[in-house]
Amino acid sequence: MTTSVARVSPLFLGIVAVTALGGVLTTFTDTTALTSGVILLVLGGWAVSLCLHEFGHAITAYRGGDWSVRSKGYLTLDPRRYTDPVLSIILPLIFVAIGGIPLPGGAVWINHGALRGRRVESMVSLAGPLTNLVLGLILTTIIALVPMPIGLTAGLSYLAFLQVIAFVLNILPVPGLDGYGAIEPWLSAPARRFGEKARPWAPLVLFLLLIGVPLVGSWFFELAYFVFDLVGGDSAMTSLGQTFFRSIFGGL
Repeated sequence: MTTSVARVSPLFLGIVAVTALGGVLTTFTDTTALTSGVILLVLGGWAVSLCLHEFGHAITAYRGGDWSVRSKGYLTLDPRRYTDPVLSIILPLIFVAIGGIPLPGGAVWINHGALRGRRVESMVSLAGPLTNLVLGLILTTIIALVPMPIGLTAGLSYLAFLQVIAFVLNILPVPGLDGYGAIEPWLSAPARRFGEKARPWAPLVLFLLLIGVPLVGSWFFELAYFVFDLVGGDSAMTSLGQTFFRSIFGGL
């Protein structure tokens, strides 16, 4: 059933092609080419992961009873279908570009009334962050098993770490994030009403705490590196990849 309803948009394939081009450039010895390659690899790879994250939500919802996601175009991997292009694609890419915490990128509007029970609702919410975690695991496994130039290793390591950050961030039980969406169906009615009111501003408060309160930011990154170690990540290569990536932005 999945193969008959899902189709890949040309725009998504174009992003994949740009990401692959970045990977090729990272194998060059020329510093400019290598740095440009890491930037294209990371930005392109992050855009690809945004689409796959939202597709994970959508395909799980489709299997769980919400067939409307097909008519909304959520099963095409087209980034234009995942809400506002500025809030969902451009701003998250800018945050990644300046070396910050990658914002949750987009959203798919699910008809929860069509889903077959609370368990399915939870699975729909978890599908996105779990997609990021699986992508991070795939990348770290490839890095460990396939010999490759140091530039490509560094770029893929940093991209893998961003996937883990996205997983850890999205899995937090904060209204507006996927972690809260997973537990929301099981909460009492008053708790759900409070969560609904907090949904518009709670993520912003979280980001301000992560950026403005050193203790909170330190805790978050300690957790992210712990998960990164569990999936076999290489912290040294990640640091090198981030250095390459941020060099063009003047160390912002």
